[in-house]
Amino acid sequence: MDTFLLRGGRMLGLGIKIGLRRLRAAALCGVVSSGWLCGMAAAQEQSVRPDVNKEFLSDELDLQMWRERFEVESREVFQHREAIVAAIGLQEGQAVADIGAGTGAFMSPLTSAIGPQGRLFSVDISPSMVKFLRQRADENKLTQVTVVLCNERSCTLPPESIDAALIVDTYHHFEYPQDTLASIYSALRPHGTLVIVDFEKIEGVSREWVLGHVRANKEQVIGELEAAGFQRIDARETPGLSENYLIRFRKRI
Repeated sequence: MDTFLLRGGRMLGLGIKIGLRRLRAAALCGVVSSGWLCGMAAAQEQSVRPDVNKEFLSDELDLQMWRERFEVESREVFQHREAIVAAIGLQEGQAVADIGAGTGAFMSPLTSAIGPQGRLFSVDISPSMVKFLRQRADENKLTQVTVVLCNERSCTLPPESIDAALIVDTYHHFEYPQDTLASIYSALRPHGTLVIVDFEKIEGVSREWVLGHVRANKEQVIGELEAAGFQRIDARETPGLSENYLIRFRKRI
């Protein structure tokens, strides 16, 4: 009898410990309804594309070259940046994050959409681009801009700090997409909007560069976003976009 009670006590203690670990995992995930997010607390996500951002992390990054590449009318997402921003549905006074802001190609239309009382978080993983973004905001007296240095696993924004997030031609640069999406989900306010613009990856249709450079096609991206707790709103037919698609999601509560 004593042995049975001793074993029972040990089992009860083990059960309590397991329960506490699960609660901690759920708290770390922040989204209990998305099962795979909770699993991340126990097993850290592996890189899907090691060193994909190596060039942008270099101290010798050629900013002028990248600005000429990012901010040119022949780049369709730059040419139609006003239409892309309009698709977000921003209102004056709201807070929005430009994830992968680069050289700030979307800084002007985003700040115009949210007005002087709004807030734009220009987020990038490159220290050189972050420095350039700060200079650009200062030079244009855009006091509503906050420049943020993120890392490979997180957008590093506070919980429920933004109403919307925009990711243009950057999702395929997420080395740890599950971790990064979890951080964006946390940063969005309830029912916040996430807009993804990225390259169409279709065998026999897309350019060879796209096929080799872009990790996931549109269907894969949708699946990853839905698994992260986002609800698809729609795929917008954005005038002028042929090589890129635009999909809107909502933070599911």
